[in-house]
Amino acid sequence: MEKSQNWNDWRWQLRNRIRTPEGIKSYFKNLTEDELKGLETTVREFPIATTPYYLSLADREDPNCPIRKQIVPTYSEINPNKQVYCDPNALNEEEEIAHLTHRYPDRALITFTTMCPVYCRHCMRKRKVGKPERVISEEEFKPIYDYIKKNSQIREVLISGGDPLVLSNEKLFHYVEKLKSIDHIEVVRIGTRTPVILPQRFYDEDLLKFLEKYSPIWIVTHFNHPKEITKEVETAIRNIRKTGNPVLNQTVLLKGINDNPTILEELFRKLLKIGVKPYYLFHCDPIYGVVHFRTSIEEGLKIYARLRGRLSGLAQPIYALDLPEGKGKVPLCPQYLLKKVGNRYYFRNYLGEVIVYEL
Repeated sequence: MEKSQNWNDWRWQLRNRIRTPEGIKSYFKNLTEDELKGLETTVREFPIATTPYYLSLADREDPNCPIRKQIVPTYSEINPNKQVYCDPNALNEEEEIAHLTHRYPDRALITFTTMCPVYCRHCMRKRKVGKPERVISEEEFKPIYDYIKKNSQIREVLISGGDPLVLSNEKLFHYVEKLKSIDHIEVVRIGTRTPVILPQRFYDEDLLKFLEKYSPIWIVTHFNHPKEITKEVETAIRNIRKTGNPVLNQTVLLKGINDNPTILEELFRKLLKIGVKPYYLFHCDPIYGVVHFRTSIEEGLKIYARLRGRLSGLAQPIYALDLPEGKGKVPLCPQYLLKKVGNRYYFRNYLGEVIVYEL
């Protein structure tokens, strides 16, 4: 894709998102039958959009390109033969107060918008995003603010969406300042994929000055493949880190995209190299429209076990899944303790050797 003189302007990137089947068809060659049918049917249920920047990372000819698979809709997303054992709202994020989820005692999540720069095909909130694109109003924010302010057990607020970094600086700064002003709020997190799909957002000097002023704000992003780590991304992460704010990453284990220990090892090493801590490796949720991206838990554990001992603790995320009906996250771990005989414990190490540990 040709780069215009406005390529590094995040507002230009948002204004020029590719949002139609025709736009996708004009970029990619050799579209598969699944992709062509998805562009005719799936888009009626799940919208499409991608930034020019993120689209430029995709291979025009290879249908197995990991970026392409996250951009191009397929019929598999609505195929009843593939979307089985799933639920549009399996994570039970519906709210008593609109746009507020208070699942854990000390944490609350606010969805500030239904808009994203890119509508990822594996999105766990695809029943909501882009339908329509909107940002919460001051009137909608007030009951959320009042609830959090009155509930002193809430210590941490996660700002999410959609992607909250699509908000104007004015709105984003206003809402974050209000939350930061609450005495018992100790941590503010922003969950955003913009470092991956719109890194130019972090070239904005006003945003960077704000992040520095209110540091620490924890930036939690979402890289799924090493191909997503580019020079533009390195610049964006460097800019964030200069403001004194930490950056974490949540990866989703996705069939055909990153369900390979070599790919994940490369991803986690590259993230650590640019100053991003791999935080979670999530098992793909049983959400309608996403099930075809799921591996089995057994496959996920085998992949995770292969990473053990090959990556330092800094590069090791927690492999976890979200339980149904909003019952929370649980870590998934390979079995290293095999048995206990008397005061002897038998462990399997990362090489597969059985080691005796005595107490």
